[in-house]
Amino acid sequence: MAAEYFRKIPYKQDLPPPNGYPKLSFDRHLPKRGPSGIVIMASGVACMAFGFYFIAKGNQNRRELAKEQKVARLSLLPVLQAEHDRWLLRRMKENLESEKIIMKDVEGWEVGKSVYYTDRWVKPRPEELEKL
Repeated sequence: MAAEYFRKIPYKQDLPPPNGYPKLSFDRHLPKRGPSGIVIMASGVACMAFGFYFIAKGNQNRRELAKEQKVARLSLLPVLQAEHDRWLLRRMKENLESEKIIMKDVEGWEVGKSVYYTDRWVKPRPEELEKL
């Protein structure tokens, strides 16, 4: 019964439109998602170069300051040495006067006689610089 019903309906085939269907656009239209790899690499290299430049400048500045400090110490050295020599001579003179007072009763004692048997200057031992 159903087959007879369908035979009565006029047959119409589904065809494309006269000029055809419009072209389908299947291109990728994705938005850009950030910078490319080359841009990222170049910016990293630029940042590293910038940092190395400042490190080099800092090292150069530190070397200059160290050189200036060394020159300052070297220029103060003669003053400090002279001050130390004056302190040394003053202490030796005080010790010789104390030795003269302490050893006045000992016969044959020569005040300030060196134990080194030389005419060259020998730096006094620490115990010779202690206050008597």
